[in-house]
Amino acid sequence: MRFSEAWLREWVDPPIDTQQLVSQLSMSGLEVDAVEPAAAAFSGVVVGYVEALDAHPDAEKLRVCRVDVGEQAPLQIVCGAANVAAGMKVPVAMVGARLPGDFKIKRAKLRGVESLGMICSASELGLAESSDGIMVLPPESPLGEDLRAFMALDDQCIELDLTPDRGDCLSVAGVAREVGVLNRVNVRRSSAAAVAPASDARHAVEVRAESACPRYLCRVISGIDPGARTPLWMQERLRRGGERPISAVVDVTNYVLLELGQPLHAFDRDLLQGGIEVRMARAGEPLALLNGEEIALRDDTLVIADAARPVALAGIMGGSATAVGEDSVNILLESAFFAPTAITGKARSYGLHTESSHRFERGVDPALQEAAIERATALLLDIVGGQAGPIVSAASQAHLPQAPALALKRARISQVLGIEIGDEDVTDILGRLGMSLEAVDDGWRVTPPTSRFDILLEVDLIAEIGRIYGYDRIPVTHARSAAVTRAPLEMSFDLDRCRQLLVDRGYHEAVTYSFVAPELQSLVDPDSSPLCLANPLSAEMSAMRTTLWVGLLQAARQNLARQQMRVRLFESGLRFRRDGGDLHQEPMLAGLAVGPVQPEQWAEPGRAADFFDLKADLQALLGASASAAECRFEPASHAALHPGKSARILRGERTVGWAGTIHPALASKLDLPEQVQLFELMTSDLGSAPKPAFVQLSKYPSIRRDIAIVVDIGVAYAAVRGSIEAAAGEWLRDLVLFDVYVGDKIDSGRKSMALGLILQAPSQTLTDQEVESVVGGVLRRLEADCGAQLRS
Repeated sequence: MRFSEAWLREWVDPPIDTQQLVSQLSMSGLEVDAVEPAAAAFSGVVVGYVEALDAHPDAEKLRVCRVDVGEQAPLQIVCGAANVAAGMKVPVAMVGARLPGDFKIKRAKLRGVESLGMICSASELGLAESSDGIMVLPPESPLGEDLRAFMALDDQCIELDLTPDRGDCLSVAGVAREVGVLNRVNVRRSSAAAVAPASDARHAVEVRAESACPRYLCRVISGIDPGARTPLWMQERLRRGGERPISAVVDVTNYVLLELGQPLHAFDRDLLQGGIEVRMARAGEPLALLNGEEIALRDDTLVIADAARPVALAGIMGGSATAVGEDSVNILLESAFFAPTAITGKARSYGLHTESSHRFERGVDPALQEAAIERATALLLDIVGGQAGPIVSAASQAHLPQAPALALKRARISQVLGIEIGDEDVTDILGRLGMSLEAVDDGWRVTPPTSRFDILLEVDLIAEIGRIYGYDRIPVTHARSAAVTRAPLEMSFDLDRCRQLLVDRGYHEAVTYSFVAPELQSLVDPDSSPLCLANPLSAEMSAMRTTLWVGLLQAARQNLARQQMRVRLFESGLRFRRDGGDLHQEPMLAGLAVGPVQPEQWAEPGRAADFFDLKADLQALLGASASAAECRFEPASHAALHPGKSARILRGERTVGWAGTIHPALASKLDLPEQVQLFELMTSDLGSAPKPAFVQLSKYPSIRRDIAIVVDIGVAYAAVRGSIEAAAGEWLRDLVLFDVYVGDKIDSGRKSMALGLILQAPSQTLTDQEVESVVGGVLRRLEADCGAQLRS
């Protein structure tokens, strides 16, 4: 929201300077983003009158002007602007004047003709970025008066960066209300008296979407002067508010928008075909907009239509087919309330953002429409003339927002703010904010104004009291109770440690959006139904991720496309899963590896990372912050992973994650290599591991026995290990798998596993007979559990 300080002070003028005003606004929650002068620095520029002009004797495009500046004799000034004409009031920079950029005007000769000054354009005065010719001043401009004083250019433009909940401050009136209550001064209201109809001209209105448009007002104004110019004072207020003057009718609608916060629209009534219909669009209907674009409408879009076609995108932008032009004589003025839910996201979905949509999305006061149309009517009659008809209104009271009556307890104010605020201050603050109060035994019953969509609870009222009272006036108090510090569990899952471990193993941490493309989401996790956003940033960011793999795969694809052949990425964050009507946010840790195991070097031959490289990283990760012994890998199928190269990670009987190689079909669709390795862990399920306990070291020697067994190729090492540990008992100190062989020297469908058993007793030296007994028991258990045979 950008506005002129001078305009604001016409509404409310507290005895503070600009800096104090800016500080006050920021401290009250209306953050000031910028403060800029209304005009660049210049001096020595006055209002002049072009009495006559003659052709330059030596230059076809130059003319010699005789300009009266209120002195004894007119000045001779050479001018090259095409639009200069006799009888025109113009800004004249006198000899000695300084223009923006420290450009000094001197007596000069242009192609042999003396020039005693310069007739200025708006851009030369810093009042516009570009100009087609000299600046034309109104005929009533006082001759010889200093231009800065005449145009009140010693002003400041203040720009606010408002939060979405403060749509009530998207107008000068709204900001004035805030300044008034902050300084306890009265606010002067805009003159919006009812305009008596001068004709019976009416335009029929039918609202077919009452929940989206609970109130629609329109008024016919006939016989306007299409050539009338917008007054300079209005042009300046629009310019200082960030709006470009266009034409008198459009400028009035924009002026009321800035002044009161109510978007308006004007149609050329002669171009409308039948009555106005407020309805939902029909899928595929075309609409040519004022900005030159033509869009195909969706059936979830609210439109203003006549009997033949849509003529405006409701609350966003008008159509070009019924736009007010240079020859428009009869206009239809529109003032409506559109529900925020009907407008939110619609402009963005069509690639648009307008001042109207910005306000309707945040909520426009549903009681403001009549005052706004009356104010616009009065301004239009003063500027372009014509005759106003009666206001035609269509309203559905049942669908209009109703302000809730809130109970505000006196004791609750001090409890939340930590200070006592007197009843007089409370009633004064809330009353000046436009709220109605009814005193009750323990406080008040408060009804917020219709413009405050953000006041829904008692704490919202207390926040308003604290904000206006001044947070800086609330004393700092320290907690009176002893602080209780609880150390984290020694063996609890430590995300920071795991992140550091992954970095040490060559991974880079990534941060990706929680919003993803639904199409990509369905490819990676087709079994889950993601939550789709009602107001997405874009179509590619319209679904909440159900797995962190979506963002990591996109990041890997972008890195590979930029010739980064070795990619190691991990991310910690939330995934969002639906369970019936509930949404669960689950903390996850996910990673991706693709490319060579080691950076290119001479010592080792290059090979691509495979499932077992990823598994080694995962085992180190689990061992660093949880009990690796409690977790196991079990072959299982996942839609995103290769059927023969994927595993479910279990802790006990609970699934805590997945790991594997990307599915070839998914890799092909995403244009990725087939050797992309992925893992994902649910950090909340890793929990705490048992504390490590000291075990007395044995002083007796250990003995190693190597065995080679043949098992079916589908038998997992975890099953073999479990059988050996069960059979060997407490004498098994370590178990080493040092070779796996599949080939023509053993039967098809079988594999050989070479294992080293390291045995050690805590209280004796093991004899050969005892060792052989253990090994024999191990072989018998392996045969029973895994169908293993000792390889000869």
